[in-house]
Amino acid sequence: MRTAYGLTRTEVAQALSVARSTVAGWESGRSEPQGATRAAYAKLLDGMAAQLADTAEPAATSAATPRTQPASPPAAVLATQAPVFAEAHSAFGPDGLVVQGETAPCLRCGAPTPYKATDGRSLHPGGFCPAPAAASAPQPAAAPAVTAPTVSSALAPAPASTPELGEGTSPAALVARNAQRHQSQRRARSAARAQTDTEQLIVRAVRTELDKAEGDAGAATAALIKRAIPDVMALFDETRANARYDYTAYPALPDILHKPKKGDADLIWEARPNWRHPDYRRHPDGDLHVTALDVNAAYLSAMKTWLPIGKLEHSTDGTHDRKRAGVHLITPPAWDHHDLPNPLGDRDEAGPLWVTESTLRLLLRLAGPKYRLFDEPPVIHESWTSGATENFLDALRVVLAGARAKAIEAGDDVTEAYVKAMYAKFVSTLGESIHNREIMRPDWMHLVRSQAFANLWNRAYKAHQAGLTVISVMGTDELHVAGDWRPVFPEGRGLGEMKVKTDRDGEPVTYTVTAPDGVR
Repeated sequence: MRTAYGLTRTEVAQALSVARSTVAGWESGRSEPQGATRAAYAKLLDGMAAQLADTAEPAATSAATPRTQPASPPAAVLATQAPVFAEAHSAFGPDGLVVQGETAPCLRCGAPTPYKATDGRSLHPGGFCPAPAAASAPQPAAAPAVTAPTVSSALAPAPASTPELGEGTSPAALVARNAQRHQSQRRARSAARAQTDTEQLIVRAVRTELDKAEGDAGAATAALIKRAIPDVMALFDETRANARYDYTAYPALPDILHKPKKGDADLIWEARPNWRHPDYRRHPDGDLHVTALDVNAAYLSAMKTWLPIGKLEHSTDGTHDRKRAGVHLITPPAWDHHDLPNPLGDRDEAGPLWVTESTLRLLLRLAGPKYRLFDEPPVIHESWTSGATENFLDALRVVLAGARAKAIEAGDDVTEAYVKAMYAKFVSTLGESIHNREIMRPDWMHLVRSQAFANLWNRAYKAHQAGLTVISVMGTDELHVAGDWRPVFPEGRGLGEMKVKTDRDGEPVTYTVTAPDGVR
């Protein structure tokens, strides 16, 4: 009923002041609402049922019989209306692709399509139906007029001059889509409009907390950071609503990806750097001036990475499939470059180790003909991988990056802190976290983090190639260089830009180093 009405779980959860996962539990039968929440939920369902019954009635059988407007939606529904995506209804197969079958009319637009919905009927992927074609011939004068159900303006604010979507389409196709027709325009919005609308969820959340805190920015920021995890998961759901790929939120995991016991080391090596040039030491009278640079929103940029979609499958054939991603047991080649950090990070032990797709792709690239920084590629012993895409988190990344850029431009520290908390906590709780029960993908967590480290190594290499001296590479976002760095990296706070790191007092971090005798 909720999906037929066009509401998402997030909207229902906001209307009832509960978590999205709670609504999911009610719908799956794992739990039931209690007390006042039960009564409010029942009232919401009754209201949706009443309006769906009205919109499903046949068209007027006589021109003399006026059509009755549908019942007004429940107050709780109106309170939650926001410019967000409606949920998709496409059926996905084990490979993550939309299920295909015999070509038949789409249940929304009537145009032929081989793609299927979850109930077996035909449906364009994600509900993105093509624009209706103009009628090739005029309809007979005696043909009965079939009008689409009238929709409350609060739910579908389309202009009155919108052309009749049923023109040139059979009455059977019109009747088939009665229950969901009032959502068709929202499902067919452009990606740019969808991004803008999803960003409004962030704007609304900030405005709500500022109102509650009576304008106290500190209190509002604290409240927003506290709710960052459920909010970013809701945003993730909205950006996935019309996606082509489905994904597995709780896949069966190999032992290497399970959270280690307290005191045990993680089996997945993320290649975190902690490197200082061995030939230089910090000295107040040094003749080489060093600037500490900071990468902006490193984890946000790293969300653009290859991620496995489904259940990880084991392989021992020793080959790398670029259309798959996961974790790999490798023996890395030796690193013999004195002036650059090892792309494997701060690792002293030799021998095989488990690395992520992000690290393996970096090593393979550096062993290739363009770089030739390794004498040979890494040896792959075994892998746990699944079909993958590089754009899986890209819609969420774009929404958060857009909100961050607007907040910086407007000097909105509250929104900037809120967005930072969302992407940082999203990455840190993707694994087995008690703070995020909606997903358990430790492979994604390792992949995004190691992609951030790989991105930092790429910046160090770029600085080295431009003639700068790389003094230090540390953590996720810290690069210390000697020389004029501004022609190499654009300065600013945007993604892809660099800024000078500051200390606790807001002063830029600069220092001088000296080299031992005989080293230049």
